[in-house]
Amino acid sequence: MTATPAPARTAPGTTVRAYRDDGPACRALGRLARGRLPPLPATAAAAAATALLLLPEGHGGPAPALFAPVIVLLLAGPASAHPHTGRLDWLVPPMSRGIEYGYLAVLGFAQAVPAPLVYVLIAVLALHHYDIVYRTRHGSRPQEWVLRAGLGWEGRMLFAAVTGLFGLLPFAYAALAAYLGVLFGGECVATWMRNSRGSGVMVDLKEEEA
Repeated sequence: MTATPAPARTAPGTTVRAYRDDGPACRALGRLARGRLPPLPATAAAAAATALLLLPEGHGGPAPALFAPVIVLLLAGPASAHPHTGRLDWLVPPMSRGIEYGYLAVLGFAQAVPAPLVYVLIAVLALHHYDIVYRTRHGSRPQEWVLRAGLGWEGRMLFAAVTGLFGLLPFAYAALAAYLGVLFGGECVATWMRNSRGSGVMVDLKEEEA
């Protein structure tokens, strides 16, 4: 069995950038930097800053972690438009996933969010990111409006931080899980059904790129 060749129109680094799941804020900063900043050092610095800011959460002190998303955005956002053609740039998407999942988990548990809500939210995000990877490898990806409506990994962290400042984190996690579940799940199911209707087999979704 031979591997399915990548679409001819796919530019180097396009796949890695698609895996990032950046939101409008990250993309805006990336356009300002014009793709000049390498993504791996920026994302590594963002991961280190997030880890340091999350440490006080486990000791009942102040909540500097609530301000971590702003720092993460300022560090990682400007590098979002980089071509991601470096030898190790493939590490950027999993590092971004680690930042988002880790932040939401630690912040949620520290702020007394019920464990089931934390798990459900992270599960919804994990399924969404799996869908991005699977569809991108088949020459497609979720529609652009869905990715923007999903806020991006930095937008979801910012939403959690803002609601955490007002003590509304349990409500925010429940609302975010429900909203993203309907948004991502509905679009995914509708797309696969639309493209497989009448064929009886799973088809390549290259047409969705347009």
